[in-house]
Amino acid sequence: MFAPTRSFDSPGAWPALPFASWRDTWATLHMWLQMVGKARLALTPLVNHWWNVALYLTPRGLTTSAMPCGERALEIEFDFLDHQLHLRASNGSARDLALAPRSVADFYREFLAALKSMGAEVKIWTVPVEIPDPIPFDRDTVHAAYDSQAAHNFWRILLSSGAVLEQFRARFLGKCSPVHFFWGGCDLAVTRFNGRRAPERQDADPILRKIMREAYSHEVLSAGWWPGSLQFPDPAFYAYAAPEPAGFAQQPVRPRQAAYNKDLGEFILLYEDMRRAASPSATLMEFLESTYEAGANLGQWDRAALERPAGTSAA
Repeated sequence: MFAPTRSFDSPGAWPALPFASWRDTWATLHMWLQMVGKARLALTPLVNHWWNVALYLTPRGLTTSAMPCGERALEIEFDFLDHQLHLRASNGSARDLALAPRSVADFYREFLAALKSMGAEVKIWTVPVEIPDPIPFDRDTVHAAYDSQAAHNFWRILLSSGAVLEQFRARFLGKCSPVHFFWGGCDLAVTRFNGRRAPERQDADPILRKIMREAYSHEVLSAGWWPGSLQFPDPAFYAYAAPEPAGFAQQPVRPRQAAYNKDLGEFILLYEDMRRAASPSATLMEFLESTYEAGANLGQWDRAALERPAGTSAA
């Protein structure tokens, strides 16, 4: 096992973020993230498993990275230090939108106006995804909260989690996703592949089926962090297998606080349990490694070919 990222064990690296304390801000910010994510979806070519739609961590927040936009490149970045949405183009044009209390509908109109003023008229589907009872962006006057400290803490947790996930990713030699943020589920994730095709998904909902068939075309073990939701109101780290091998849910994993959640179909380590550990980064790495080992062993992955030997580096 690689040594954990001990520099991320200070209390400031893992701030408290009870879901109930920022539920309204989360609901608003989630919609803003989806707007920007849908712009990325509209401007970029499809990459396997929808990797083209994800956002990426920066020293200040989350970014689309550079996207083709006509003859220019466009980047959109959430800045959770100055609480601005930055739009930057390769021709020098730039716009900023304040991240502050305002309705989703108002933010949506200003976002589209900013894009248009930069010569980027992007058409996006206004209905949010992966939430119950979605309200189209242009009609959403319900969600209008923004607590800047809570948003900053959210990003701080993403940054710390990302550092450990990157280290976990580094010891895998097979196909592996970047550490990236999916705006639909509002989660930071990394996914390992064993190279085998998976059975084709047969989800009842046709839109969900299209998404899932692309996302899970091959056998995977995936892990990450999400801030909680209305259905599961606790921030947590998760790990799952798709498809799930027989006996996966019954496997012992570490640390002892981790457990399989039957409703979610995932192993869960509550964020509060991790951040209170003597070494949060080591505890998180233990969860990532043990859940991976459980899935890889039961799924008969060729671990000798897919993993970098312990004690070696990529250098």
